[in-house]
Amino acid sequence: MANRYGQLFRTPGVTALALSGWVARLPSTMVGVGIITMLSLTRDSYSLAGSVAATLMLATALLTPQVSRLADRYGQSRVLPPATGIGALSLLALVLCSRLDAPHWTLYLCAAPAGCLPSIPAMTRARWARLLEGKPLLPTAFALDSVLSEISFVMGPPLSISLCMAWFPEAGPLTAALLILFSVSALLRQKSTEPPAHPAAPGSGRSALFLRPVPVLALLMGTLGAIAGIIDVAAVAFAKAQGSPAAAGWVLALYALGSGMGGLAFGALKPALPLGRLLLCCCAATAASSVFIALAPNVFWLAAVMLLSGLSFAPTLIVAMEMVEKAVPRARLTESLTWLVTGILLGVAGGASLCGLTIDAYGARAGLSLTLAAGACALLIAAALPRAPSPKSAVEDAC
Repeated sequence: MANRYGQLFRTPGVTALALSGWVARLPSTMVGVGIITMLSLTRDSYSLAGSVAATLMLATALLTPQVSRLADRYGQSRVLPPATGIGALSLLALVLCSRLDAPHWTLYLCAAPAGCLPSIPAMTRARWARLLEGKPLLPTAFALDSVLSEISFVMGPPLSISLCMAWFPEAGPLTAALLILFSVSALLRQKSTEPPAHPAAPGSGRSALFLRPVPVLALLMGTLGAIAGIIDVAAVAFAKAQGSPAAAGWVLALYALGSGMGGLAFGALKPALPLGRLLLCCCAATAASSVFIALAPNVFWLAAVMLLSGLSFAPTLIVAMEMVEKAVPRARLTESLTWLVTGILLGVAGGASLCGLTIDAYGARAGLSLTLAAGACALLIAAALPRAPSPKSAVEDAC
């Protein structure tokens, strides 16, 4: 393990890209939960807080692929500053509206344009592909990137909530907005890793969502996101029903820890199997673990199972990203990777919403059982996935 990661960090530019990419993605994990905490404190309405956060998530799903398409065409250094500026200013306006007790409709009006904040995971992975093009260390770099994402998701939400509680209700989203401006600027300083701009070509007006295997993999990422969203809600409800509400934090932390461990190990010891077979194995492990999640007799069992379940999450994402990197032309890479991230976001939102309705109607155990359906869907999609095309055929699909 030390050998592969040692080789990676001895490559010029890797340390700066890893550090700036991690700092740049941290504020994005703070925004959603920060908005919910802020509005629940200032407006005393969880329904309002949830709907405003959902507006932001939906806008993000719609706008970030378009920002990534522009980044592919004109370059990150030209597209990210205005996109980041619009998104950060919108967040600041949202904070101001909350502070001034402005009408509810102003909150939605500010949340929508904040969705144009760039997808930092897609931007950094495109930079990894640029920096390590043609080198066998790219899967290891993707693994490192996934682990850094997990660290962000472990640190970001608690930090945002703590700021809102300790300082003032708007402190979490305000800090995230300011950190976004600083961190994206730091990422853009890494000129040597920036992918080149690719001018418009015939057929490039179509979305990268039409390039194989992007739509199928985005759907697969949606099932993984649904599992994460289900667990976010069900763990809290199940722990409360078991009389240990504080244990929900450990359940979620162990899930992220398992994913980080799986990503690190996969990057160091990648099996010599075709990507399609690797993806199928990862999804089979996810489906199998969902059975034990649904059958968990108590919260301690659930925490242990979540650690094991998380081991397959990051490897699945890493393989999917590598399949896209090998299949689509460089001119469409950032947008294609963004669609996979969008699939996860939509899956998290849908899974969390469905789980909440199910728990209200049938209880926490039923909410956990939803992971069975999501795990089975992931396995079926992976089994039905055709062999990834070559970059040439991907270009032909785009035309």
